[in-house]
Amino acid sequence: MNIIFLGAPGAGKGTQAENVSREYGIPAISTGAIIREAIKNGTEMGLAARKFTESGALVPDDVVIGIIKERLAMDDCAKGFILDGFPRTVPQAEALDKMGVRIDAVVSIEVSDEDIVRRMSGRRVCDTCGASYHIEYKPSKDGKTCDADGTELTIRKDDKPEVVRSRLETYHETTEPLKAYYEKTGKLKLVIGQEEVADTTRLTFAALAEMKN
Repeated sequence: MNIIFLGAPGAGKGTQAENVSREYGIPAISTGAIIREAIKNGTEMGLAARKFTESGALVPDDVVIGIIKERLAMDDCAKGFILDGFPRTVPQAEALDKMGVRIDAVVSIEVSDEDIVRRMSGRRVCDTCGASYHIEYKPSKDGKTCDADGTELTIRKDDKPEVVRSRLETYHETTEPLKAYYEKTGKLKLVIGQEEVADTTRLTFAALAEMKN
């Protein structure tokens, strides 16, 4: 089964992609990870991508699509794959179609902006040992310092509310239109993200089961 996962930053699509990958025995392909892998392996597309990443520029669509094409040609994708983080735009989806890549299901994890801001801005990290906490869901014992080494917990720059809201705006402008694109094909399934990850996982598998039948 060939699957695309959509969802705003912090909606939990990466977690669900990993769960489905384990259950179905197919690879979850993260765009960022395969770009780094292609650069490391020195593939033709990886070398092209390196020129942009070394200068701090975004890797252009044609190079990203070339790297995706290289990855999907690998043996472990023969029985299916999961795309997490690609396509990000309608032109990328159109390019995927032109490559002749068959997509069986597109799952969009739906979480409100306010819930995402609350989830992400509540995260706290220990800069010493890397431990992660959340002020609501997984607070440290005193709510201020790391349980393991007593280091004062900090909020990452990417988790600050104003940064999260900016990332959400970008998602709504550039990536969310993909829902309408795939809805026309009858392959889109909306999964309402739940407070408990296990509940979202259950709904995700139910949605995929419908697409398989």
